[in-house]
Amino acid sequence: MSEIRQMNMIQAINSALDVSMERDENVCVFGEDVGFYGGVFRATAGLQEKYGKTRSFDTPINECGIVGVAVGMAAYGLRPVAEIQFADYIYPGLDQIVSEAARLRYRSAGDFTAPLVIRTPSGGGIFGGQTHSQSPESIFTHICGIKTVIPSTPYDAKGLLIAAIEDPDPVVFFEPKRIYNGPFDGHYDNPVMPWTKHPASQVPEGHYAIELGKANIVREGGDLTILAYGTMVHVVLAEVEAMGVDAEIIDLRTLLPLDIDTIEASVKKTGRCVIVHEATRTSGFGAELSALVQERCFYHLETPIQRVTGFDTPYPHSLEWAYFPGPVRTRLAIEKAMEDVSGDI
Repeated sequence: MSEIRQMNMIQAINSALDVSMERDENVCVFGEDVGFYGGVFRATAGLQEKYGKTRSFDTPINECGIVGVAVGMAAYGLRPVAEIQFADYIYPGLDQIVSEAARLRYRSAGDFTAPLVIRTPSGGGIFGGQTHSQSPESIFTHICGIKTVIPSTPYDAKGLLIAAIEDPDPVVFFEPKRIYNGPFDGHYDNPVMPWTKHPASQVPEGHYAIELGKANIVREGGDLTILAYGTMVHVVLAEVEAMGVDAEIIDLRTLLPLDIDTIEASVKKTGRCVIVHEATRTSGFGAELSALVQERCFYHLETPIQRVTGFDTPYPHSLEWAYFPGPVRTRLAIEKAMEDVSGDI
């Protein structure tokens, strides 16, 4: 049985990569500053020293090339894990993801597959402004053939990343960088809770996998259901505890495939639903969740579904903590869901 070690999310991701590379010589890790330096957030630190320059290496600043190389490697039997330094930089590689990675199994009638993972830090909270803070996850949930994963804890990050690496199809793995070193409650001036005080920082050192497509009920309740993922899981959990509401909080973990059965069962039980995500509102993943809940739970809903999201603006630098769906807007949404008052938050 694996020993348990306390890890933050960066350490858990590093551990997942290490375990996967040790178990399978076909797993290789690469990207901008990934090899020698160990990544801008140090998630790949030590891997080149341990496994050599052919399995952990640096690439040019060319996201299209990074993804294209990963597709080719995957088609020929390797298990590439490509890092895009920030999610904001993933767009030059979008054509390769959509036209090649997602389609390869289908266009070749199963003769070739693309078992690759694209890791990328996403979201705000570090004053990165509009070029280092985007949350483009909904773009990838729209692409048939791509799985989309967003962890919220070190334990989940390791288990989900190992599962993604072992998956036979391409996975885009978003890492909420605001919680790399610890969860937070959405208040800028509050101290960040270190992962050392969180139970989900107790991570097995060895191999384990968390099945993709399975949500996690992080808090059970009967008054309303709150759907969240990534950083926002911690924001809503803190606010629910502060309000004393008997809310059931579901961490989606995997957006595609989506665990709609867990969502449906919860909303039918509570009759109320609040959806919280950091990405912009229009065409955000919350819209898809709202539609699914409405289709499946219409006769059980006591109040309109509420969405709390980022604003439909480029990500601000100095005002990003106002942009965040923080405690104030989360509280208003919960109150509206409980009081049968409709409207946008």
